[in-house]
Amino acid sequence: MINTELHSPPIMPDLLIEGLNRHNEEPCLFLGENTATYREVREATSKMVQALLEQNLGIGSRVAVLSANRPEVLYNIAAMQLSGCAGSPLHPLGSLDDHVYALEAAEIDALVYDPTAFDDHAAALKDRLPNLKLLSFGSSKVGLDYLALSARFSPMPLSAPDVNPDDISSITFTGGTTGKPKCVMSTYRATAYMSQIQLAEWEFPSELRMLIATPLSHAAAAFFVPVLQQGGAFYVMQGFTPDAFFDMVQKHQITATMLVPVMLYFLLDSPRAKGNGMASMETIFYGASPISPGRLREAIELWGPIFYQFYGQSEAPMVLANMKRDEHDLTHPERLGACGRPTPWMHLALLDEKGEQVSRGEPGEICVRGPLVMKEYKDMPEQTRKVFSGGWLHTGDVGKLDEDGFLYIVDRTKDMIVTGGFNVFPREIEDVLSRHDAVSQAIVVGVPDEKWGEAVKAVIVLKPGLSANELLTEELQELVKKAKGSVHSPKSIDYEESLPMTPVGKPDKKTVRARYWAETSRDVG
Repeated sequence: MINTELHSPPIMPDLLIEGLNRHNEEPCLFLGENTATYREVREATSKMVQALLEQNLGIGSRVAVLSANRPEVLYNIAAMQLSGCAGSPLHPLGSLDDHVYALEAAEIDALVYDPTAFDDHAAALKDRLPNLKLLSFGSSKVGLDYLALSARFSPMPLSAPDVNPDDISSITFTGGTTGKPKCVMSTYRATAYMSQIQLAEWEFPSELRMLIATPLSHAAAAFFVPVLQQGGAFYVMQGFTPDAFFDMVQKHQITATMLVPVMLYFLLDSPRAKGNGMASMETIFYGASPISPGRLREAIELWGPIFYQFYGQSEAPMVLANMKRDEHDLTHPERLGACGRPTPWMHLALLDEKGEQVSRGEPGEICVRGPLVMKEYKDMPEQTRKVFSGGWLHTGDVGKLDEDGFLYIVDRTKDMIVTGGFNVFPREIEDVLSRHDAVSQAIVVGVPDEKWGEAVKAVIVLKPGLSANELLTEELQELVKKAKGSVHSPKSIDYEESLPMTPVGKPDKKTVRARYWAETSRDVG
């Protein structure tokens, strides 16, 4: 008889326990006026585990979280892992309908929420979903007081739940670039493997003071184990602004953070960007959406080679490719358009429409295999079959590899513009536009065109203090024409104060595109 436990690897609950047990009185969390040591985080986690189990929320249960940044979010992330609950973060900026969809699609049993920000919202969710159990971080109108429930228990030694590596650990949602977001079912094996790759490859400072500038419910889950394993501490912002960010970095001598590109642009456009406020920073991890090579160069020139890029997606998160700090080499400016080298811990191939590998330097769909890959899309067998066709996870991203093995994301397959029979990838045009000194952000989409089927349109946010004019538009069009050819040059450019963003901080190309197609529909009607 084969002993299946004999070769079972440590998974996320094991890694969390080991990390939390490494230290006692060393600082683990700073958030506003709240500070917590490793021992305090460990004890708070234990109490929450016992409270969840008392509420019959354990192995196989599904728990969503909706909260502003507060210490209990971190404790609860650990408690859900150690009770065996599958976690599902809801974005604080999501709408009521978005959250109802997510809770129903994921078949969520309970919602843990922050009553100071979401009490009325939780009540509205309860009206729509009467069987949803509500646990609130404190007293509330409609939820059980999760903190009071936890306070009734004494801390116990942490222990891992009896789960298997292939059981569901987390439930997240795709960005929803087409149709409704898909429900991604990730396993304990996948989340542990992601942490192991981070610890093997990512360049964390030796003294790790990690600034969390994004929602803690999302970011902490990705960085929890690496920070604990480094003996580091979380420094959490309660809301992102450039001034608050620079203040935190200077006050606490922050050594690492994680940013999405649009946050980096806001920092670069701040008057404080050229000061010495970033002197302590050793690593800025960035990813989640494509970055402008021009703006990345600007950041490196200001703050030095402290940038580390990661690439992944919900179905295989964060660590498919990594570009290290010294690979952000200004003597190779073309490399700033890459997302790094593929990780050796996953199989990665660029495939054509027949499922065959393309030649080096040619574009193909990025496809991966390995323990990082999700289990399935929940209740979507046809979409699951399609995305796993040929025994690969098809990411939907088009990429190419250069001679040095660096991976470049050409674009999303769904974002490709077909104009006059030519295939045009918006990402390439956005990169060119962002080189211009006046441009802060750029989105390129295809819009209806009677002659060509689709025409290339750019939507641009200018840097502070600048205004649009016909000469600037002509300069930008000519810039693209020289770099990529006339087919790629935007036929029209619109200027906006800001771009719509998805809840996870990506420029919302779907919303921008829909605006122009809707206008055409009205004209036709």
